[in-house]
Amino acid sequence: MMAGRRVGPLMRNNSSGAAFIKSKVGIAVALGILLGFAFAFFYPHGFFVSATSARLQTSSLRSVISQVVSTSCEPSEKVKALKFEFSEASEKNAELQKQVKELTSKLRYAEQIKQQAETQVAILGQQHKAGPFGTVKSLRTNLAVIPDESVNPRLSAILDKVAVQKELIVTLANSNVKEMLEVQFTTIKKLGIPNYLVVALDDEIVDLCESNDIAFYKRDPDEGLDSVGKSGGNHAVSSLKFQILREFLQLGYGVLLSDVDIVYLQNPFNHLYRDSDVESMTDGHNNMTAYGYDDVFDEPSMGWARYAHTMRIWVYNSGFFYIRPTIPSIELLDRVAYRLAHETAWDQAVFNEELFFPSHPGYDGLFASRRTMDYYIFMNSKVLFKTVRKDGELRKKVKPVIVHVNYHPDKLPRMRAIVEFYVNGDQEALKSFPDGSEK
Repeated sequence: MMAGRRVGPLMRNNSSGAAFIKSKVGIAVALGILLGFAFAFFYPHGFFVSATSARLQTSSLRSVISQVVSTSCEPSEKVKALKFEFSEASEKNAELQKQVKELTSKLRYAEQIKQQAETQVAILGQQHKAGPFGTVKSLRTNLAVIPDESVNPRLSAILDKVAVQKELIVTLANSNVKEMLEVQFTTIKKLGIPNYLVVALDDEIVDLCESNDIAFYKRDPDEGLDSVGKSGGNHAVSSLKFQILREFLQLGYGVLLSDVDIVYLQNPFNHLYRDSDVESMTDGHNNMTAYGYDDVFDEPSMGWARYAHTMRIWVYNSGFFYIRPTIPSIELLDRVAYRLAHETAWDQAVFNEELFFPSHPGYDGLFASRRTMDYYIFMNSKVLFKTVRKDGELRKKVKPVIVHVNYHPDKLPRMRAIVEFYVNGDQEALKSFPDGSEK
């Protein structure tokens, strides 16, 4: 019986050692191949590169970088052209935005007119039976415009603080009338009238208002209007107000426009009717001249028809009037401002012509309602110096709301004398002045 072959310990050890040696060789070969590939990839020109070759490579790289940097940093003609086109496009865009803003404003204004017309048609379009004799009254008071704060947000914010019940006194002033303005706002402050605003036409008036705690509004720069406002006299500044007032009305505020040569003795807002587009003081000095009369014109050559009847009224004073924020009121300001910009004319004459001239061939009259103020309450200086101061009864009974020194050139001393007479009780204060302007 054959016994199985037994393998001794020595033979088993030799076999496993040979396998181990073979595996080490395989690993070493694999690592060698991998390292070869790595060196070939990272050092394609060999590991030991000459210094000259390295310098050439570095120089070439710097040249490429320099070209890239130069190309990216130095503006080419095309870039310059693109910049110029961009600049032109920006200017055109700004101009288009300005035109859009103007068109938007005109569109809002047209929409207001449309709404105003629709509302009036709704009121007037209803048919009514005529009531008994003496009871029929037509519509006198036009509707107020819809306030548009986008017209002037800065002014809107000021008016919101100053106005009382959407009303205020507005005075335009430059340094030429500084002393008269001081007399005026002193009387305003003494009466405790809060809704008073100075439209400051130069920096000196701004400083004056700030130092006396007077509300003021300094307009945004406007080359055309600024030259008039800063250096113009009374009449030049007077014509300027028609352009400035428009924004106040568009913002929905009723304005009591006041020249600086006016002394305040009572709060004027307690004496307004507010039933008309324009409520103005008169240059008239009695019932006939102030409120109108039939003036007969005599032409003897006409024989039987020699007498022609005419209706006359002395003009409204454009230096003191209350104007409501209505479409006819804004149209009045536009008409007067346009004519003053294109004609050599007195603003008060134009103001009255546009208010009173009727429609006729080639001309559409203004459909604005108007009221004449009581000439003893809203007094001009002719009434005071020619009549009231000489009449003992009138001196006692009549205390005007305001006195406008419109008939006399020596305005400042007369304003001070009026304050002495009515405020401080000096009965002799008015006596030294002549009736008129003679010295």
